[in-house]
Amino acid sequence: MFKLPIITVVGKDGKGIIAAVSAKCAEVGANIVEISQSVLKDYFAMIMLADISSLSIPFSEFVDLLSEYGNSKNLQIQTMHEDIFNAMHTI
Repeated sequence: MFKLPIITVVGKDGKGIIAAVSAKCAEVGANIVEISQSVLKDYFAMIMLADISSLSIPFSEFVDLLSEYGNSKNLQIQTMHEDIFNAMHTI
């Protein structure tokens, strides 16, 4: 089984965040396979796992695309391979 990239989205809550980020992924062939989201007071947090086996652009461009989109919407969007995410969150 291949590893799935992890996409995290954090920022001020607003309408359509899930739809917009999912649409950006779909535009380049990424498929969201699992999602968890939460709203704490006025803040939105989401973690998504994406299948990128049909990605139409290099992974590094995908990372930049989501980051730039997040910046334009005042959201922090980080995308990383699952191994890197796990290494960052292991004591």
